[in-house]
Amino acid sequence: MEKDLGDYRKSYDKQALEETQISDNPMQQFQTWFYEVEASETVDETNAMSISSIGLDGFPKTRVVLLKKYYEEGFIFYTNYDSEKGRAIAAHPEVCLSFFWPSMERQVIIKGLAERLPGEVSDNYFDSRPLGSRLGAMVSPQSKVIDSRAVLEDSLKALEVQAVNGQVKRPSHWGGYLVRPKSIEFWQGRPNRLHDRIRYTLEKDFNWTVERLAP
Repeated sequence: MEKDLGDYRKSYDKQALEETQISDNPMQQFQTWFYEVEASETVDETNAMSISSIGLDGFPKTRVVLLKKYYEEGFIFYTNYDSEKGRAIAAHPEVCLSFFWPSMERQVIIKGLAERLPGEVSDNYFDSRPLGSRLGAMVSPQSKVIDSRAVLEDSLKALEVQAVNGQVKRPSHWGGYLVRPKSIEFWQGRPNRLHDRIRYTLEKDFNWTVERLAP
């Protein structure tokens, strides 16, 4: 099987990213872009992001998760701590987050350190989820080999019977991570592949250095 993709091309010419337009704080800049993408109504899940981690087998692995909160300290998402992703982060907290918003011709690439959120924070978020999502988090041995889908569906049915009153507690193996950024790069597509790339790097004095990178 072979398919030549050499002729797949697109011209990027919607916007520019100039130093005179950006915030001194990358989290503020992220919020500006996030709001703009959201307001465009051209992306189904503005908060969908890729997270790359270094696995226990030494290989990097990337998968898509959903950003659930961001603020001055960083970016929050939730997962199963016993999953392949969770075990990888426990061994190597250095991760990379990436947002790709093709309709706006934009990317954001974040390198940072992931740390578990306090239990009460994960409790509060877990309790805010729909009952089905809470039960799903409880029955799935994420990343483990299972015999069939029926294993999950049977476990879910059994748990639904026990949870008729909706009182379901967060399992200890499920919770949130805060990714504290060390660098945040904003990428804006431009014509002739001369894209704009602005990188913020956190220095030891907790100030951000802003640099332009060649495309």
